[in-house]
Amino acid sequence: MERAGYEFEVIPAEGEEHVDEGHPAATVEALSRQKAEEVRGRIGADADTIVIGADTVVSIDGEILGKPGDVAKAEEMLARLSGRTHEVYTGVTILGRTSKTFSVCTTVTFYEMTKDEIHAYAASGDPLDKAGAYGIQGPGGIYIKEITGDYNNVVGLPIARLYHELKEFMSAE
Repeated sequence: MERAGYEFEVIPAEGEEHVDEGHPAATVEALSRQKAEEVRGRIGADADTIVIGADTVVSIDGEILGKPGDVAKAEEMLARLSGRTHEVYTGVTILGRTSKTFSVCTTVTFYEMTKDEIHAYAASGDPLDKAGAYGIQGPGGIYIKEITGDYNNVVGLPIARLYHELKEFMSAE
């Protein structure tokens, strides 16, 4: 957001995430809306305050991979992604006097990872709090062979798309 020239405050959502939308795009859109609405309600924001919520998931073979939480689950996810292509979806909701929700999909291909590489990366702790058990912007980036789409979407916020959506949103407000 700083790169786009916006002043902002980060307020993490605290509510439980509940969604059963099926398709990853619908899931992240619903989760981003839940987060934005929860934060707006908690901070008592008025309609002139713009609140943005976002959520990112990794999807492979039609299954959503969330945050692994432990080393064993991270190893399982990384083994599944190794040498394969998957999708990263980020949903974004903008709330003000009106609302706008959209999602962005980026395709990511992993290099083959050895069992030792999978174990070492999982044991590092880096992947435990990341959707799909990796962070492209950190140590996990060395396993990424190719991406098609927005790199920033894989990091967790498709800033270019958000910038243009916000520009349109604020002119309509």
